[in-house]
Amino acid sequence: MRHGRHAAIGVFDSGVGGLTVLKAIMDRLPLESTVYLGDTARVPYGTKSGEVVTRYSLANAHALFEYDIKALVVACNTASAVALPALERELPIPVIGVIIPGAEAAAKVTRTGKVAVIGTPGTIASGAYQAALKVAAPSMEVHTRACPLFVPLAEEGWTEGDVPRLVAEKYLGAGLLDGDVDTLVLGCTHYPLLSSIIQAVVGPRVTLVDSAIATAERLATVLRERDLERLEPTPVERHYLVTDTPARFLEVGARFLGQPLSGARQIDLHVK
Repeated sequence: MRHGRHAAIGVFDSGVGGLTVLKAIMDRLPLESTVYLGDTARVPYGTKSGEVVTRYSLANAHALFEYDIKALVVACNTASAVALPALERELPIPVIGVIIPGAEAAAKVTRTGKVAVIGTPGTIASGAYQAALKVAAPSMEVHTRACPLFVPLAEEGWTEGDVPRLVAEKYLGAGLLDGDVDTLVLGCTHYPLLSSIIQAVVGPRVTLVDSAIATAERLATVLRERDLERLEPTPVERHYLVTDTPARFLEVGARFLGQPLSGARQIDLHVK
């Protein structure tokens, strides 16, 4: 295995949501080949224990490592919250999660020092965004809320209209954005699909921070610093792996990636 400049970038998520992160990576680093793994047989991770999520994450990483990847992006917010230390210990390549880049982007954007974070129950309960925001800006005031219904809405393609608006109004009211909160972190990879509705509900005074874009920028920096960035326009490869039958992944994933998916291969994970 070479793990050099021409190797691919590995990305994993519990399902299709991480394709928003992959899309950001493809936009930011169009010369890089990618291998995406969606653990669709075990989705969602957000309701599982940290120990179980870590075991699944290590299995995902080892499966991707077989593809000679030079960097690993943990696109799942829940896995980023609980499994990153274990992955960094286990792998000899850079490992990048979505939480720290998102928190650092929010710290740069906010003018009032008051930030809200929305995510799955598992991500919010982990406290990972709260901790990362406090590291980025110790005086930060952080508000959080779990928004579990946003996930099925995004997967069903219900991203416009009365139903998602009513759900967004319910989640984003009741004090979440009271006072001078001026920044809202989309702490789940599904939520960017609902960004138009969310922005309409919170109004123009609140800036949305998409962790996917911040993560892609962080990946670009790491590749450049470690002399791993692919500079020549050599043929780019896209591989998609799933742990359940690919049909629904291909159907729903096209919405998340913003383009048709060119096939997906089903694999078995060896979870210890």
